[in-house]
Amino acid sequence: MTYLVTGATGFVGGYLVRELRRAGHEVRAIVRTRARAGDLKQLGVTLFDGDVTDKASMRAPMTGVDGVFHVAGWYKIGVRDKSPAGTVNVDGTRNVLELMSELRVPKGVYTSTLAVNSDTHGRVVDETYRFNGRHLSVYDDSKARAHHIAESFIAKGLPLVIVQPGLIYGPGDTSGVRTMLIQYLQRKLPAIPKQSAYAWGHVEDVAHGHVLAMEKGEPGRNYFICGPVHTLEAALDLASEITGIPAPRLRLNPAMLRVASKLVVPFEKILPLPSGYTAEGLRVVAGVTYIGDNSRAKRELGWSVRPLREGLSETLRHEMKLLGMTAA
Repeated sequence: MTYLVTGATGFVGGYLVRELRRAGHEVRAIVRTRARAGDLKQLGVTLFDGDVTDKASMRAPMTGVDGVFHVAGWYKIGVRDKSPAGTVNVDGTRNVLELMSELRVPKGVYTSTLAVNSDTHGRVVDETYRFNGRHLSVYDDSKARAHHIAESFIAKGLPLVIVQPGLIYGPGDTSGVRTMLIQYLQRKLPAIPKQSAYAWGHVEDVAHGHVLAMEKGEPGRNYFICGPVHTLEAALDLASEITGIPAPRLRLNPAMLRVASKLVVPFEKILPLPSGYTAEGLRVVAGVTYIGDNSRAKRELGWSVRPLREGLSETLRHEMKLLGMTAA
């Protein structure tokens, strides 16, 4: 089979491409910078210069494929320039799906996120849940708008499957999760927010979930390919058991963080605050729960996900090796 992958130079996209190539599939990738695509070229991926924000640039690589994985996305919290949220996540998704429709691509998988459901306030929701309130971040809002676009194309007959990961972690991560783990390993993490919980999915399992969605997913259906639910406190306490490095003792109250998120608003307009200390950065950790039930993916796709202890142990040892630290 021949597949086109957007976002192939990214965290999930890179793992997805490797799995597809191991299975013997031909893979095409749209890349903005060839310098970042050296690994893809070594894997035998056919590279095309382009960008999801430029619809015309995707026409040739998408022509004649058996399926499209639209993984590309912009994920930033607490940054000043949030314009890519609209151009990449919203307009880019519309461009990809319009082309899929025009070229009659047989099937597609779109990478959404549990974040479209925002804070579930402790409730473990499933795919039938719908959130209609105000999102906590521009990223969440943009992915929700893109999700609605995907559903509108499905309603018109596009053979598309939607997958929704939760928190994704693992070797090669470049997100704030990795920053937190490195700070923890270096004993520079000052505190942990209380009650904040996520569905922790190892990147290899999430990538495999994409493949299963293409192979077995029912068009028009969405699947939560999210991992087991753990609070951030529990995850760092588990990390302490694995490494022997103590987790921060200071645990921050959600109400205090919500108040702080409002107090910093006038300051962030004039000062370059670190992303985690901006209003948005504080809101998204103030006792929030971005969690979901993965039963449908397990039942209908045959998907499985490793326990957090197993995946976190591998990830921490990987980071410790990069830092020149000796694993416990």
